[in-house]
Parts: sequence; structure tokens; C-alpha cells
Amino acid sequence: MPRGRNEAIVPTAGLRLVDGLIWTIIGGVAALVLAVAALSSFHVVLRSFLLPALGVAVMLAGYWLYEYRRTDPRLAGALACTAQIIAFAAVGAPLSYIGASLGGPLYDHWFEAADSALGFDWPALLAWMNSHAAIHPLFRAAYLSLLPQTAIVVLALAWIGRLEWLRVFALGFVLAALATIAIAAMVPAQGVWGLLQLRAADYPDIVPATRDVHLPIFFGLRDGSYRQLTAAGAVGLITFPSFHTALAVILTLCAWQVPFIRWGIVAINAIMLISIPVDGGHYFVDMIAGGIIAVLCFLAARALVTGVAMRTASVKAAFASVPTTNVAGPAG
Repeated sequence: MPRGRNEAIVPTAGLRLVDGLIWTIIGGVAALVLAVAALSSFHVVLRSFLLPALGVAVMLAGYWLYEYRRTDPRLAGALACTAQIIAFAAVGAPLSYIGASLGGPLYDHWFEAADSALGFDWPALLAWMNSHAAIHPLFRAAYLSLLPQTAIVVLALAWIGRLEWLRVFALGFVLAALATIAIAAMVPAQGVWGLLQLRAADYPDIVPATRDVHLPIFFGLRDGSYRQLTAAGAVGLITFPSFHTALAVILTLCAWQVPFIRWGIVAINAIMLISIPVDGGHYFVDMIAGGIIAVLCFLAARALVTGVAMRTASVKAAFASVPTTNVAGPAG
């Protein structure tokens, strides 16, 4: 990769410490999932972890090569960040299933009432989408764009050498996912499609991205009839807060560091935010909460990355300022 004009100088040791923190979180989540599976009726569907595991292994092999052999910090950073995202997604999905299995009362009516109090009309948005069916594929595509957006942002940050921002993105992603999983476990909801009992006849001209496809697994987890923990192929179960919104905000904040993709990512996510209620089955308050969580997790990730990097730099400076001693003593 060519050296970028905006490349930030961050101590390699500091970046490795941040990477270590992220991998520690991922390992902790994996240990929790395995412990729950060992102590309960859940069972891990191993074959669903094979593809993510292969992807992580390939990314880490590339990271090792470009971090320690053919030194290219930007390529190494991109590979490390990608491995972290794949790994956390693989262990975060079953964690969300465990959270959904905790049961408790559903809060859909609370969220619907909050929407109403704020003046948001979900059925009106569905009707508008259905009456503008020709442009709905644009909204659907934007809703489904998180994966390619993530790849673009990771590669772009690496290309211009913003290695610390790669870590801010990866850590922000992990923190936001953990926050949404935890909150969703405490205030579960089935989502608008389930609450309103909508059928295809209610929106005959469009095909929203998710609809009610998650409901059999969601209710199976709640009543104990579904006990599989999967990685690849897992469905999204989180209603409140909206993780889609949280990740869209974090992607936009990180992409802002890259001038040549900045406005494209802003435009895609602006369209996505319009699509999330219908294509994701979310209440409007889900999005508000997701946005708040995104900002808080982004600020926390940036503070952690900056703090670790500065601490590492100051420690190095402190050691560099210590005068050397001639241990052999004076000649004579």
C-alpha cells in the first residue's frame, strides 16, 4: 500500500495493546457462550462456526505475515480488524440468543406508546413505502449494506494509514454490540411485525428485508423449544436498541476520517436510517436508543485507543530519557 498523506504516527506497541483488549473481550464472550452451553440445555452448532473460524484464521495468518515478516502496518491493521469483526460476530450472535432466552415481559407496547407520544407513525411509513414501491429496492439495499460498508471503511482507513481509527471502529463495534445485546435481554421485544401481526396483504407491493422471519426462533428461545447456538446463519433478534442504527452511526463517524468515501457513506446511511423501521421491523425509539449507544461507544472506543496509544508513547519517552550507565566502569 502507498503511504498515505494523512497517516497518523501511533506507537505499534499501543496498537497491539488495543488489539489485545479487543481479543480479550472476544475471548471472554466465547468463554461465556461455552459455559452457558455446558451448564444448560443449549448446544453449540459447530458446523456454523467453521466458516467464520476459517475466515479468522486466514486473516490472522495474513496479519502475522505483514506485521512481523513483510512489514506493512496498514495491511496488517486491515487484516487484524477484519479478523476481530468476524470473530466477534461469530460469538456475539449466540450471546444474543442466550440473552433472548432469559424471557421476561415483552416491552413492545411501551415502545409503541413512546413512538406515539413522539409523533412517529409506523403504519404511515409502511403505507408510504408500499405506495412508492419503485424506490423501495433502494431502501432495502441500503438496509442490507452494512457488510460492504464495513469492508469499505476498513480498507479505506488502512489505505490512508489511520491505524488508530481502525481500532476505534473495531472496538466501537464490539462495545455497541455488547450494549445492545445486554439491553435487549433486559427489555425484550418482538418488533413491530409481530406486534401488529402484519401479513403480506398489508404491504403487497414491497418485500421488506426482515419482516417476521426471526419470530419462530425468538419465541422458541423464550419458551425453551429452540436451543441451538449458531454463528453463520444466525438471525438478528435485537429490537431495542437498534444495532443497525448503532453500527450505521459508528461507520459514518469513522468514515468521516477518509475524505474520498465520507459523503458516500453519509448518503448510504441516511437512506438506511429511513429504511430501518420498515425493513428492520424497528420502532422509532429503537433507533433513537441505538444512536445514543453508538455515540457513547464511539467516544469510549476513541478515548481507550487514544489513552493506550498516549500511555505507550509516554512510557517509551520516559525510558528513552533515562541516561545509560557504563556498567563496565571506567577504563584504567
